[in-house]
Amino acid sequence: MNTRHYPFWPKRVSKTLTVPDTTLYDNLLVSARRYPQKTALIYYGASYTYEELLREVDLLSGYMESELKVKAGDRVMLFMQNSPQYFIAFYAIMRARAVVVPINPMNTEHDLEFYIKDCEIESAVIGQELYDSISPLLTAACLKNLLIAAYSDYLPSEGTGKNLPETVKEESERFEGEHHHLWRNALKAGYQPSAYRGEAGDIVCLPYTSGTTGLPKGCVHTNRTIQANVVSAVNWMNATSDSVHLTTLPLFHVTGMLHSMHAPIFSGSAMVMLTRWNRNAAAEAIQSYQVTHWVNISTMVIDFLANPHLCDYDLSSLTSIAGGGAALPEAVGEKLYQVLGLKFVEGYGLSETISHTHFNPPDRPKLQCLGIPSFDVDARIVDPVTLKELGVGEAGEIVVSGPQVFQGYYNRPEETQQSFFERDGKAFFRTGDIGRFDDDGYYFMVDRVKRMINASGFKVWPTEIESLLYSHPAVQQACVVGIPDPKRGESVKAFIILNDTDRGRVSEKEIIEWAKERMAAYKYPRQIEFRESFPTTASGKILWRKLQEEEKLKNEAVSGR
Repeated sequence: MNTRHYPFWPKRVSKTLTVPDTTLYDNLLVSARRYPQKTALIYYGASYTYEELLREVDLLSGYMESELKVKAGDRVMLFMQNSPQYFIAFYAIMRARAVVVPINPMNTEHDLEFYIKDCEIESAVIGQELYDSISPLLTAACLKNLLIAAYSDYLPSEGTGKNLPETVKEESERFEGEHHHLWRNALKAGYQPSAYRGEAGDIVCLPYTSGTTGLPKGCVHTNRTIQANVVSAVNWMNATSDSVHLTTLPLFHVTGMLHSMHAPIFSGSAMVMLTRWNRNAAAEAIQSYQVTHWVNISTMVIDFLANPHLCDYDLSSLTSIAGGGAALPEAVGEKLYQVLGLKFVEGYGLSETISHTHFNPPDRPKLQCLGIPSFDVDARIVDPVTLKELGVGEAGEIVVSGPQVFQGYYNRPEETQQSFFERDGKAFFRTGDIGRFDDDGYYFMVDRVKRMINASGFKVWPTEIESLLYSHPAVQQACVVGIPDPKRGESVKAFIILNDTDRGRVSEKEIIEWAKERMAAYKYPRQIEFRESFPTTASGKILWRKLQEEEKLKNEAVSGR
């Protein structure tokens, strides 16, 4: 195990953590007993105490057991946007000792059918605005029950503000049929759940991989694997019962789920939740509720800092801004520090590790850096072909062994076996990411294995090019892909969103010439295309693969003529 990062470990923080033998539901139970009247959740002006939320979790769990016939080990789909109901449903499903299958609310009927069949899902808890996407699958697959919620049920009677999303405004609808169960009625029914006998080893969550390299795969996580990162996050980021967390990342995604829901509940903190990202709503929430902690993604930070009215808000309560999913460009990190006086604390992880395996030390973060291995994580860089361990500065595949690593892919034993190898008596998970570490033991992303561009035999990593492009004063966002080139094999193309004030003033040629002066001849973009927006995932990651596919189709169309 490499320990060269130990000298930079946060002061007064132990290098190892014992994972609790209690469950995630126990975390809520304990916080509700410790702080019954303390605000746990704020939602567009409405606030809910820990005691109130625990009561509704238990009532919903009782209804699931009695009316939906949910049993221990059943997989239950959670298909909705950020809302009080998301929080309540997640913990109610675990209270019944069933398994939460969190699904991206942007998924279509075709996608949903795959998840339902793959997990043999019989019950789903959904937001009413998503009803049309899933209702055709009732009885057609194995799906038997829909528990339907309206976000507006949890709004205050007045004073919700001007940044309320349309889906949150929609009044509760009536849905008829024997397979339909309304959220309001479920709570009014008054069912009490059976005695809770949850164990640390229970499977409680099956987040799916994005499916960018094949079919999505369910990642099997237990109370114990998730607790490892819950306790890790609370200790690393110094969260306390008086911390206030801004919940803007989607909760179906492991980063949002772990850092903006499970960790605050463990520490008894308050959560200020937004259903949809809105930079003005985020700034108002920070000011109004004295938010201290905010875990986000780089696209949110970029949009937040681009707000021309940002200086009108008092954001001084913020003590920590952290994130992951995609590297924060160095130029953006520097701007963040200039505006807020805070350094971005980047982390690294995957669905298979229920968020982070690496964290930057809060007092000594490095920009464009994944950080150092978290508590009890053994991380190494290996040759992706031979698995030979590599040294300082050498690029190879990041592999990890630690308490948060999943048990395997659901019903995919062969793929699970291919994803692990044994060394020094430990099982190491192969991340598929290419990285390196420096003399201090800090890890840096080079890129995804699948994303490398081969230009005339030279390896070009898009992340590196994007980082340089972000330092151009006119560039707000950048995404680099490889495009077919008859002579070079592949060439570099950059899609760029310009700052509002630079649109129409800066040309593609100017950007190319600027890049040419700062990059090696095989690296600089041969083509630039300006865009108004990029396709993104619900968690804010830019869908580079979609842009690359568009280029591939264009090339095929031209070649066919």
